[in-house]
Amino acid sequence: MRAVLQRVASASVEVDGAVTGAIDVPGLLVYLGVTHDDGPAEVAWMARKIRDLRILDDERSAGETGAPVLVVSQFTLYGDARKGRRPTWVAAAPGPVSEPLYDAVCAALEAAGTHVERGVFGADMKVASVNDGPFTVLLETP
Repeated sequence: MRAVLQRVASASVEVDGAVTGAIDVPGLLVYLGVTHDDGPAEVAWMARKIRDLRILDDERSAGETGAPVLVVSQFTLYGDARKGRRPTWVAAAPGPVSEPLYDAVCAALEAAGTHVERGVFGADMKVASVNDGPFTVLLETP
């Protein structure tokens, strides 16, 4: 499982002209990608890391500050463009595998007390954000 975390002042996701998820206070925008062999252990690790990583103001975490998190599914995090001019997506898990794991990460964050907003899995989304810093971190499960 891979995630790109961005510290943001605000962020939103729009699908077909309607906002489906938004945070208008400082928090995290998370792009989340799933690969074929991900499962419950990766879900738990990623949710804990997203919540506890100390990248907000004063080196605090979303768990410590109560900052909201906007999670957007992003299969392209497993794109491979090393050969040719077109990326391949073979490392990205298909929707029937990745959607339940995306939902599980969001649910684990919520169960830990984090306010979670979401994109729409598999949709053509327009993501807007005001990056804070900018501060971006790439996470990958062990």
